[in-house]
Amino acid sequence: MAASVAATARRLRRAIRRSPAWRGLSHRPLSSEPPAAKASAVRAAFLNFFRDRHGHRLVPSASVRPRGDPSLLFVNAGMNQFKPIFLGTVDPRSEMAGFRRVANSQKCVRAGGHHNDLEDVGRDLSHHTFFEMLGNWAFGGEYFKEEACNMAWELLTQVYGIPEERLWVSYFDGDPKAGLDPDLETRDIWLSLGVPASRVLSFGPQENFWEMGDTGPCGPCTEIHYDLAGGVGAPQLIELWNLVFMQHNRETDGSLQPLPQRHVDTGMGLERLVAVLQGKHSTYDTDLFSPLLNAIQQGCRAPPYLGRVGVADEGRTDTAYRVVADHIRTLSVCISDGVFPGMSVWKGYREDRAVRFSMEILKAPPGFLGSLVPIVVETLGDAYPELQRNSAQIANLVSEDEAAFLASLERGRRIIDRTLRTLGPSDMFPAEVAWSLSLCGDLGLPLDMVELMLEEKGVQLDSAGLERLAQEEAQHRARQAEPVQKQGLWLDVHALGELQRQGVPPTDDSPKYNYSLRPSGSYEFGTCEAQVLQLYTEDGTAVASVGKGQRCGLLLDRTNFYAEQGGQASDRGYLVRAGQEDVLFPVARAQVCGGFILHEAVAPECLQIGDQVQLHVDETWRLGCMAKHTATHLLNWALRQTLGPGTEQQGSHLNPEQLRLDVTTQTPLTPEQLRAVENTVQEAVGQDEAVYMEEVPLALTAQVPGLRSLDEVYPDPVRVVSVGVPVAHALDPASQAALQTSVELCCGTHLLRTGAVGDLVIIGDRQLSKGTTRLLAVTGEQAQQARELGQSLAQEVKAATERLSQGSRDVAEALRLSKDIGRLIEAVETAVMPQWQRRELLATVKMLQRRANTAIRKLQMGQAAKKTQELLERHLKGPLIVDTVSAESLSVLVKVVRQLCEQAPSTSVLLLSPQPMGKVLCACQVAQGAMPTFTAEAWALAVCSHMGGKAWGSRVVAQGTGSTTDLEAALSIARTYALSQL
Repeated sequence: MAASVAATARRLRRAIRRSPAWRGLSHRPLSSEPPAAKASAVRAAFLNFFRDRHGHRLVPSASVRPRGDPSLLFVNAGMNQFKPIFLGTVDPRSEMAGFRRVANSQKCVRAGGHHNDLEDVGRDLSHHTFFEMLGNWAFGGEYFKEEACNMAWELLTQVYGIPEERLWVSYFDGDPKAGLDPDLETRDIWLSLGVPASRVLSFGPQENFWEMGDTGPCGPCTEIHYDLAGGVGAPQLIELWNLVFMQHNRETDGSLQPLPQRHVDTGMGLERLVAVLQGKHSTYDTDLFSPLLNAIQQGCRAPPYLGRVGVADEGRTDTAYRVVADHIRTLSVCISDGVFPGMSVWKGYREDRAVRFSMEILKAPPGFLGSLVPIVVETLGDAYPELQRNSAQIANLVSEDEAAFLASLERGRRIIDRTLRTLGPSDMFPAEVAWSLSLCGDLGLPLDMVELMLEEKGVQLDSAGLERLAQEEAQHRARQAEPVQKQGLWLDVHALGELQRQGVPPTDDSPKYNYSLRPSGSYEFGTCEAQVLQLYTEDGTAVASVGKGQRCGLLLDRTNFYAEQGGQASDRGYLVRAGQEDVLFPVARAQVCGGFILHEAVAPECLQIGDQVQLHVDETWRLGCMAKHTATHLLNWALRQTLGPGTEQQGSHLNPEQLRLDVTTQTPLTPEQLRAVENTVQEAVGQDEAVYMEEVPLALTAQVPGLRSLDEVYPDPVRVVSVGVPVAHALDPASQAALQTSVELCCGTHLLRTGAVGDLVIIGDRQLSKGTTRLLAVTGEQAQQARELGQSLAQEVKAATERLSQGSRDVAEALRLSKDIGRLIEAVETAVMPQWQRRELLATVKMLQRRANTAIRKLQMGQAAKKTQELLERHLKGPLIVDTVSAESLSVLVKVVRQLCEQAPSTSVLLLSPQPMGKVLCACQVAQGAMPTFTAEAWALAVCSHMGGKAWGSRVVAQGTGSTTDLEAALSIARTYALSQL
């Protein structure tokens, strides 16, 4: 019997490692129970179970846009929003710090980055880029393995009614290399719950040890699997639920250390659970997808969805159904969370795939994808209300994105056709053109699509050239990349755990708000007396003292330094030791780590725990940050006043030099709107309104119309910043004050009156993506300088307009004016000046450039006509004209050649034009009757090679350059070559 169980276990280990998708081999129901409730009821049953039976707090799903986590493109697991708890960095004043046992249904997207299911979607019956993760968590040892396993078993077998005999479990078998023993505790828990030993399997770290990343909290996990076969034949197991027991931390050196606190983190995919409970062999057959698949069939008049895969799916119709359904769910959820098409996070997401499948396979009409949004809202909107709130915007953006892609596709086809007409029968398609069509270039078409379009026309792409361009682009990006900021000192999970174990209270940083306005209008910043509680070396080791010249981290009981957060740069300054005021300890930055403020300093002398110190902030730096932060609030409010209440802040960053604000916008801002926004800010600045700041209970801010907040975890109590209206009045819902002025939740430091902003100028704006605009702005003296520079450039543009109106006497003068206008364009494009003015001046000066170029062409044509006539008079009619002529540029020389050939069609012409410093220009054209044995490109190459230069062109027309002092020899070469070919 033991041998039989062992053999079965080995087979199942191999089966589970292969992770089979839904195969659909059997049409038996997956459960012997009656058909289960709808997906919405399954989701609700999960949440109600943990709330009502086991006292869990229900928390909303986080946005799929990661909150302050640069390691993620999208939220891809339920635990992402709780990482601050696992890492020990959660703000102790925040609501999250009080979480002990919670449950939720989290929206997840796996499209790009380490977890990317995009290419698998459609190919099988189970993969999705958007899915819902049901999860329950216990933090800080609230409960652990026994309770977690009991709850999971109770829910699956008693609430959902899944037969126990169809459930298998696995546990961690240990890892001798890492010094980890088998998790026999979990094994015994399952056995005590009645799971037969034959259905309790053990696996190594690859299957049953979960890690957050290369470093960080991790631990053994136990998985619950469902047997699709139901006892008929060999088991077919799919993973249903993963229960992770976080009890270790993966260090940077790869070793494992115990966590200061243990946590439980579980995750179960709703789609897979619903398929099991509804007796379906595919997640696409559940009521989460069937309304979408029905709508697709009705909208496209395609054959009905049959759930086929692989070779059975003739014409890939069912694959197209799955791709389109998955795409519209993912896109709708992302847009509702402020992740719009075109944002950097979408890099790697192939939205073209769904458009192509819907058009080419399902034969969908234009605009079809947008028509599916209401189905997604109807299916998911009750669970995620943001879909209902933003349904119109989602549909509009989906339709616009589809239309933009189709327009790019059509334009790409035209460019390909035009390029093919210039190629010879054996020529490869130019890499430069393919690059311009691609996602890396101008049109944003995937390279594999460009290759497919060329393949359909029987043309080979210059792959080597494409690889060279990719390498050049990578090198360019590396040069253009912002320098990586040196990593500051940081308190890791162990250091934070040790501080909490010692009972060290969070740093009191309320003194950062201790500043006042003198009658003169200047600011007075108070000093702060503090005690050194802990010192850290650069590698994060806690020490009792630091020596001279040592870079270190200081933890104090209180501080007046602002630690970087909320988009505001950290304060800098210095501290002195009590009684030794002449020795300054420079403080480069301050960072917040789990409620503790860590000061990064260099010790000029010995410093030790217990020392009394006095802190001084850099007042100029702080005042610059205060002005920029208050200006950011005013700018945010002015945008809403100008563009409407739908304008939402997406993020910001500021330092004393400038501020950056990202906002949602339906369309790019016009120069008029930019100017109106600036004017609105200037009015508020000119009124020198008071800025009120007050801490209030977070609950008071929940229902205030117009109150501005971000998708962040706020402390409780929370600080409110109100311009011109006392906070108590602003928070009164009946006052509507927050709709009339700037009122925001904000922990930053601000001016006490708006007048000190001085002025605000928006110096840049660009579309980060469809629906998101980034604004750059400066204030005060910088703003005044920007306005002055703008006026100066406006005068230069006016002068250039007058010069152009007067006309040019000759080509040389016209070329000088064109170059001056080109330099003026560059100056306007790069200047720090009002963006609205830049847009207006660029429109004017580019129009001047076009007029200047037109004038040059007219002068060149006139000059060419004159020289053509002179040459025709010099040469008798014949098959050949080879001569020299004076020309200011190669373009003029080419025009003379063309005009000669137009007037003497049977004559082949080559002209040389001597230039300063011995340089020679060359242009030629071969008569139609002389080809194909005689070609212009070969003729120019023969002459220019003799002059040590190069040539380029086609069989009919060519040009080139070289250098020689013996023009007669070059002309002789030209005549000799031509006569040998004629």
